[in-house]
Amino acid sequence: MSEPVRTIAIVAGEASGDLLASMLMQAIRQAYPAVRFIGIGGPKMQAVGMETLFPLEKLAVRGYVEVLSHYREIWGIRNQLRKRFIAHKPDLFIGVDAPDFNLDLEAALKSRGIPTVHYVSPSIWAWRGERIHKIKHAVSHMLTLFPFEAPLYEKVGVPVTYVGHPLADFIPERPEREVMREQMRILPKTAKVFALLPGSRQSEVRQLAKIYIETAKMIWQQCPEAQFLVPLATRETRNIFEHVRWKLHAQDVPMTLLFGHSHDAMIAADGVLVASGTATLEAALLKRPMVITYKMSALSLWIHKRKMYQRWVGLPNILAGRFVVPELLQDDATPQNLAQALLNLVNNKAAVEELEQTFTAMHHSLRQNTAKKAAAAILPFLKNDAAS
Repeated sequence: MSEPVRTIAIVAGEASGDLLASMLMQAIRQAYPAVRFIGIGGPKMQAVGMETLFPLEKLAVRGYVEVLSHYREIWGIRNQLRKRFIAHKPDLFIGVDAPDFNLDLEAALKSRGIPTVHYVSPSIWAWRGERIHKIKHAVSHMLTLFPFEAPLYEKVGVPVTYVGHPLADFIPERPEREVMREQMRILPKTAKVFALLPGSRQSEVRQLAKIYIETAKMIWQQCPEAQFLVPLATRETRNIFEHVRWKLHAQDVPMTLLFGHSHDAMIAADGVLVASGTATLEAALLKRPMVITYKMSALSLWIHKRKMYQRWVGLPNILAGRFVVPELLQDDATPQNLAQALLNLVNNKAAVEELEQTFTAMHHSLRQNTAKKAAAAILPFLKNDAAS
């Protein structure tokens, strides 16, 4: 007898969630082919066959002040989803990251008898630890990416599975750097190559483009053979970056702007300048020296600092429990500081080799065949007894 068709509602709030969710969706479909997906996601989730109710970009806003300016629209989207899923109950709801959006939605759905899974633990170990009580109320099962997270949920009785990080499965342990540089036609072969990743959100690129371009200009002045690869997630973020580049009269700086291809850019690079977030982990798994930088509004920073538990913002440093790569944030994120930090790092062969060893050990600890492991934790919700 064929399996009954099950409906999974799924919401991802940004580009990194789009990637995580798409890999999970593929693994679920392999284990349980009779499944349909509906919700909010980006192009990768849509390629797996998700019916999109709202564009992912509507949720991709970062920072307290920035979120407040979009609050009415975001609240309206969540309210529409809540009403729709209560009226037409899915067999399961999966919230992928975006906790400020998804947890309230999960709580409303769980109270109506809809099982809820949250994929990617909020950073309760870093700040706002009191959220674990809200999470317990909202989720039927938590899937964590990092090994130190699961015990926190077990302690308060939240069903949890550590699944590792899917990027550790997806990214090769030894990226072929020279091959990538040849494919990207980087000449001369001795050129110092820098990947500049100002973030996937429009708000991030608006905040960081000027600093990144001025940093590139300073590096180029000191290192005339330097080249810069700038992967941008969307046409909108590319337009923002190009406009700032034009305003700064930086068209002569040797920059190659890419649509996506962030991994290719990092593999080819000697050093990476990266906004905090998942991209910092990607750079670590690709074994690339990096400098982490970020700027947010003064009010957002004040609120964030009041709730922080840790000294670090970058995932490589958090996972290592120490500063393995520089973090230059807010007022420290000047072009002079960033250029000097990048050049110091890439020109220190011993430091680069030590980083590669640290990042390789990190890669091994996070490689868990994540998508398959996460799908196995979700599968009981799709069986007759759990979904009926």
